[in-house]
Amino acid sequence: MDDQAALFSIIKERSFRQGGEFTLVSGRKSTIYFNLKPTMLDPEGARLIGAAVAAKAHELKLVYVGGLAMGAVPLVSATAAMSAVAGTPVKAIFVRKEAKGHGTQSQIEGLAEGESLTGQSLLVVEDVTTTGGSAMQAISILREAGAEVEHVLTLVDRQEGAEEAFRQAGITLHALFRKSDFGKDLA
Repeated sequence: MDDQAALFSIIKERSFRQGGEFTLVSGRKSTIYFNLKPTMLDPEGARLIGAAVAAKAHELKLVYVGGLAMGAVPLVSATAAMSAVAGTPVKAIFVRKEAKGHGTQSQIEGLAEGESLTGQSLLVVEDVTTTGGSAMQAISILREAGAEVEHVLTLVDRQEGAEEAFRQAGITLHALFRKSDFGKDLA
């Protein structure tokens, strides 16, 4: 089984739920739910995700990978590690929803003293994308910090408007998987 198929299998087994009613971050209701934490925190899932995201960052010639806490933290950590293993290192950061109230009071974590995102190309990552709101929140903060953000990579695109919202903002959405991959009736 190739890595893409292996990752799909782990997501389907550990992180995909169908039936019942779930409230999504966007506020929408759905009978389909993806909770990617069990996949992101699974040893093999983390390895496969990290390798896939690192490969996409390298392909796009991006220097950083980052996203909104909490969902992006395991993604960027696995990506940084697997990019080093592949010999194509990509740096990782994450964005807090609010600046912390102590220490450096940073909203962007992962930069050492004296480092800056100004002029740096960055891939924003998400576990699941519905409308794109969480990624757009991170993008706004990252762009304000001087980062160049033109790409978002999601593990699963729910196909509920995010791609068009990103396109209107001049951002390309890359999805490892789409909701329709999990069943013909889900398209």
